[in-house]
Amino acid sequence: MQDVDATLKAMGLDLKRTNPPAGSYVPHLTHNGLVVVSGQTCKKHGQLVYRGKIGSDLDLSQGVEAAKLCGLNMVGQLYNACNGDWSNLAQCLKLTVFVNCTADFEQLSQVADGASNLMHELFGDKGKHTRSAVGANTLPGGATVEIEGIFALVNNNNI
Repeated sequence: MQDVDATLKAMGLDLKRTNPPAGSYVPHLTHNGLVVVSGQTCKKHGQLVYRGKIGSDLDLSQGVEAAKLCGLNMVGQLYNACNGDWSNLAQCLKLTVFVNCTADFEQLSQVADGASNLMHELFGDKGKHTRSAVGANTLPGGATVEIEGIFALVNNNNI
C-alpha cells in the first residue's frame, strides 16, 4: 500500500485529533475482521465547519468539501481501529453518505465523491468501495454531511 501518512501530509491533512462521540455510542467497532465507523460529521477540532443545507445555505462545492472533511474524520477513526498501522487495512468496503439538502437538490453523488475521492487518494485500490448517497432533511447539529463506513482488516487477531 502507498504511504498513507505521507499522502496525508502532502495534502496538508492531520489525523492527530479525532472528534469524540456526540452521544451514547463508540466511534468505531471491530468485529470478525470488520471495522464499522460511526457517522462522522464535518467537524474540525470538535467544531462543525459546514452547517446547513446544500441547495439553500451552501453550494455543491462546499458540500464536496464537507464530505471530504467527514471522510478525513472517518480515516482518523480507522487509524485508531488499525492501531496506527495502515498495513492492517485490507479494503474500504462501503460508505453511506447522508447529505443535508433541499428537497430539489439531486447532486448527492457529486457531494459523496468528496469522501470517495479521498479514500482513493489515500488507499489506492484498497480505497475502492460501494456507496450509498442519501438526502436528509436534517443531520446532527445541523451538519451538512454525515458519513459512516465499513472497512475490512487484513488480520483481526492483532486488533
